[in-house]
Amino acid sequence: MVIKLTPDVHERVAAAIRDAETRTSGEIFCVMARRVSSYRDISLGWAAAASLLLPLGLIPFGFEAAWIPGLGASWEAAHLAARDVTVGQALGAYALIQATVFLIVFLLTSIPAVSRIVTPRSIRQARVRKAAMQQFLAHGLHVTEARTGVLIFAALGDHQVEVVADEGIHSKVDQAVWADAVEVLAKGLRRGDPAGGFVDAVALCGAVLARHFPPAPRNPNEVEDKLVVI
Repeated sequence: MVIKLTPDVHERVAAAIRDAETRTSGEIFCVMARRVSSYRDISLGWAAAASLLLPLGLIPFGFEAAWIPGLGASWEAAHLAARDVTVGQALGAYALIQATVFLIVFLLTSIPAVSRIVTPRSIRQARVRKAAMQQFLAHGLHVTEARTGVLIFAALGDHQVEVVADEGIHSKVDQAVWADAVEVLAKGLRRGDPAGGFVDAVALCGAVLARHFPPAPRNPNEVEDKLVVI
């Protein structure tokens, strides 16, 4: 997914956060990641499985080294020696086919669009969730005074969105309420409007926080109001 971010995108999101936080003591922070993982291990897994299984399909057809130009012998020196040579050539040819299959499948599954298809959704979700938690901690959302920080996180290449709320919110807010924020952000990203998606998600999260955590008499801005792109 290619999304161009102009300066007004950052300003629109920052303005939406500032507006939402005027009605709550909670803190909202937004992060957008290009991709949280290369999923190289998944590509290696597919390549290894393909190189082990696909060449087996050649055996029922009487696979022999002569199928590969340059590996088959045109002359046999002696009957007993020829048998050893033929077996060795067949094994070498089979290993060459395995290596070729491994390389082709690895390169294909390393293409981001293909990688997303062949990577189980549960794995993508787990890695995006881990990346979101790392950003939550890295930006200090876990050390706000009332533990009311909320992170809105989008991973473009992984096609995943996460909302992470601190422990001060869990006791009062049903986690299902964040589903609407996730959906509006995902819709914005799908239509190529990240600013609109984040603005709508911030507004929904702000409304939830305002109902349960109204602004205190002393309402400092503990986390910078901004969109971070990583």
